[in-house]
Amino acid sequence: MRRKILIVDDEKNIVDILKYNLKKEGFDTVEAYDGKQALEMVEREKPDLILLDIMLPEYDGFTVCKKIRQTLNTPILMLTAREEEVDKVLGLELGADDYITKPFSPRELMARVKANLRRVADDNKQVTQNEVIVCGDLTIDVNRYEVRRGSDVIELTLREFELVKFLASQKGQIFTRENLLEKVWGYEYYGDVRTVDVTIRRLREKLEKIPSKPEYILTKRGVGYYFNPAV
Repeated sequence: MRRKILIVDDEKNIVDILKYNLKKEGFDTVEAYDGKQALEMVEREKPDLILLDIMLPEYDGFTVCKKIRQTLNTPILMLTAREEEVDKVLGLELGADDYITKPFSPRELMARVKANLRRVADDNKQVTQNEVIVCGDLTIDVNRYEVRRGSDVIELTLREFELVKFLASQKGQIFTRENLLEKVWGYEYYGDVRTVDVTIRRLREKLEKIPSKPEYILTKRGVGYYFNPAV
């Protein structure tokens, strides 16, 4: 079955370029040119993945992302013309799976689209198991996509959950940013390693009692990140 991609951008020339490259790779596409239309298209077309620009008429991309995440886990790749980290942090916090900074190469775009679709397919193939990971006062319920500290549920985005689950299931093993992009995001060469740093920082703010002195997710200076084997 051909996968359907929703392209949301108010610049027609960008939409046309994206359509051309996606169709060349065998994808079907639908388009929206403002935030309101994007939400209508998501409801009507049920796309497999969404390419979502930040700067949009009606509703901006952040608002659209937040509204979509209230009901759906469809992969969302934010398109931004700005390098400002605050935009990237906000997009990831609202539930976007990643961001791509304009201008980007068609090759990079296709790598990220395929990686996100592949991860969704892999997740759907997994056999349901009652897997719970306990680390100190943290409980990671794999089947319910839920992390609790004691009895309190910690609200995480899907990507944040996948990252903490991956690290906690392999306590003490150090992973470089590139390793994590490949294992958690599904990217090999084309991922931006800052995506990992942003997501780790957000996780620490949510999981750690003192984010500046982490107890769970630790840094191996000059190498990468690992989950504390002592908890």
